[in-house]
Amino acid sequence: MKEIITINSISELHDFFGLEKPKHPLVSVVRLAKELKDLDIEKFKYSVGLYQISLKDNCPFTITNYGRNSYDYQEGSMVFMAPNQVLEVEKQNVNREDTGWSIVFHPDLIRKSELGKKIGQYSFFEYSSNEALHLSDEERTTVTEIALKIEREFNSNLDAHSQILIISNLELLLNYCVRFYDRQFFTRTNLNQDFVSQFEQVIKEYYKANKQIEFGIPTVQYCGEAMNMSPKYLSDLLRKETGQSTQDHIHQYIIEKAKNQLLNTTESASEIAYALGFEYPQYFSKMFKKKTAMSPNEYRHSIN
Repeated sequence: MKEIITINSISELHDFFGLEKPKHPLVSVVRLAKELKDLDIEKFKYSVGLYQISLKDNCPFTITNYGRNSYDYQEGSMVFMAPNQVLEVEKQNVNREDTGWSIVFHPDLIRKSELGKKIGQYSFFEYSSNEALHLSDEERTTVTEIALKIEREFNSNLDAHSQILIISNLELLLNYCVRFYDRQFFTRTNLNQDFVSQFEQVIKEYYKANKQIEFGIPTVQYCGEAMNMSPKYLSDLLRKETGQSTQDHIHQYIIEKAKNQLLNTTESASEIAYALGFEYPQYFSKMFKKKTAMSPNEYRHSIN
């Protein structure tokens, strides 16, 4: 099956996978193996207009591509998908009981809530799938208990408190995942330091090849793609390791190059700006002053 299957509601999701009618129109918890093992499809692509939070165990389906990335969705890992992302899924053989699950919810569930206002702050919804969250047994127990609370809430008689409690538990789950990602960044600090060095080399090679002349200053998107990372994941990784985002690092590198050129050449600030990849010299001057508290010319004369 090569065409992309589009699913825009909880009801459509249940219909496609042959599940029972949903107990709630905006949220569901799906048992990945128990409910999907008899699905008569070997491989498919789908785009879902829903948020998905999935814990992998021994699922009969595995993600093979997520956007443009191949992905090893390991046992005991979590992946987070924002609406309208394309996934390619392939059936696999399983030989033991699966305890994984997926929480799937429509944006309308949280639209008028505080969680709806800040859902964009959970940057792991924009990570690539090869940047999954890998859980310890204790962490896995914690997130599963919350998922079960959400399921019990919409399976019981819905009342005026149901939506508030479901959303509160979703937010609790996401906040725990923020903590667990912080732990994962910390425990991988040696590997992440290698990524910091690799990132710095990406910027150096960009300017060494004079790509800024054609494409302008390097973007966060470019750096992420060059390192096979999502822009959000790269920025979060750098911030954890260095206290600065990807864009902060790019700007700092540019400022250092600009300082060298201001002190070692007679080129004007505008000429230096164009050489560094700025389309508009005034943008370069504004950034330089923001970082150094001096204009380019003030800096040149202050040192000389």
